[in-house]
Amino acid sequence: MIEIKDLKKSFGDLQVLKGMNVSIPKGQATGIVGPNGAGKTTLIKTILGLVKSDSGMIHVNGTRLNGDWLYRKDIGYMPQVARYPENMRVYELLHFIKGLRDQEAVYEEELIEQFNLGPELEKPLRTLSGGNRQKIGATLAMMFNPEILFFDEPTAGFDPRSSHKFKQRVKKEKEAGKTIFITSHIMSELEQLVDHVIFILDGNIRYYGSMANLLELSSEERLEAAIARLMDEPLNNSASKNEQTKNSASTLKMEFA
Repeated sequence: MIEIKDLKKSFGDLQVLKGMNVSIPKGQATGIVGPNGAGKTTLIKTILGLVKSDSGMIHVNGTRLNGDWLYRKDIGYMPQVARYPENMRVYELLHFIKGLRDQEAVYEEELIEQFNLGPELEKPLRTLSGGNRQKIGATLAMMFNPEILFFDEPTAGFDPRSSHKFKQRVKKEKEAGKTIFITSHIMSELEQLVDHVIFILDGNIRYYGSMANLLELSSEERLEAAIARLMDEPLNNSASKNEQTKNSASTLKMEFA
């Protein structure tokens, strides 16, 4: 389980996270959506310990984040844009990460075969295409068989075949009971991979609940239309900012964590 209480984070005068509260049960596949700059990546990086919050608490599987890094052994992370040492070869990177984590790479060979990375292993990372870099990121995230997986815009740069193989793999991880988080601007992708949705707007969680419930309450058939409605509703409301927040929640009678 991941539990977040009153999480706040600012960068200078910019308040990015404004008191987030949410509890995510073990084994749930959740899509994190919202406009650019809403706070999605900052939230993920705070859970990962890559960004330190200004206040609030985060518990991961009962462990409170307080500088102890051991909880990360249960987490796999695929960033939106991965940066690797340019002169390092692919096989050297895999070996280096295995040494850092000091864990068994349970699915290394399986993922290399699934993503057709065999021909790339001897190549310097600087020579790889964006899609192949993404495949390496997916492999690094999943090969240690972690309980919790974070994918940040994972299919950006994938060709259709690679995207299909990635989704097949994520579905397999989901069936195995993993806790999965995916941020994506491709709503059809989330419809295939997740059951629950967290919608973030202006540093606040405006909706958290099942995708089916969101579609029903918004009277929409597709997730893209339901999310677009959530994004538009405050703009169309002439009430004050506080009233906009209240009305945004009450109009759709949303479930909050």
